[in-house]
Amino acid sequence: MSVETRASVPTVSGSRYLQQLCKHWAHKFAVAFDATAGTVPFTNGAVLTMTAEAEVLQVQVTAPDAETAVSMQGVVARHLDRFAFREAPLAFDWSEPV
Repeated sequence: MSVETRASVPTVSGSRYLQQLCKHWAHKFAVAFDATAGTVPFTNGAVLTMTAEAEVLQVQVTAPDAETAVSMQGVVARHLDRFAFREAPLAFDWSEPV
């Protein structure tokens, strides 16, 4: 059974960060994205889904287990903070893996 965790990240630049992150990972993974939504399937079985809203970037990690979910939370946060260096660190209010 997969584990899901989500975060609402306050930023007015969600669309830009979503696209930068998807382009960054496109050389390694089968990424799909546009200006408002993106999906990144990782080789460890985790899937990152992002949706850019006006002032929030919705981030969801679906993983095969809780350990992978927590690990991927860190990977996603570190990468997004790198692209958001002007306003980093971003505030990730991750829900507990369920």
